[in-house]
Amino acid sequence: MAEFLTKSRARNIFYGGSIFFVVIFVVLVVQSHRFIVNTSTAGMPLTEAVAHGKAVWERNSCINCHTLHGEGAYFAPELGNVMTRWGVLDDPEGAYEILDGWMEAQPSGIEGRRQMPYFELTEEDKRGLAEFFRWADQTDTQGWPPNEAG
Repeated sequence: MAEFLTKSRARNIFYGGSIFFVVIFVVLVVQSHRFIVNTSTAGMPLTEAVAHGKAVWERNSCINCHTLHGEGAYFAPELGNVMTRWGVLDDPEGAYEILDGWMEAQPSGIEGRRQMPYFELTEEDKRGLAEFFRWADQTDTQGWPPNEAG
């Protein structure tokens, strides 16, 4: 009786299957890359100021207290839509001025209230942070967070 699956047939199935799945993987990667490149969720371009603001956000560990689009700690307010709540989404200078005023007033010293520590940030850091918040606010989050206050 002849064997149905010989060594050469098994080898051919292995190599043929491997090549088939590698080709499928490459096609899916190319299709995925085209989809991602053409469908950005950002509402404004990623500038040097936005990147600097993100670096300030990370360097000062802001996510340890604040959330950004629902990610982070829930100790302090959501900042993914803070520029809309403040009404300065389309006003870069106004966004900087309000953020600068807010950060200079911290900690507020109000008894029984959560206090934000004072960060010694440069004007460039604050402008970058304001641009980062404007950029994050214009990102299409598909309805998240579910309410305006985060």
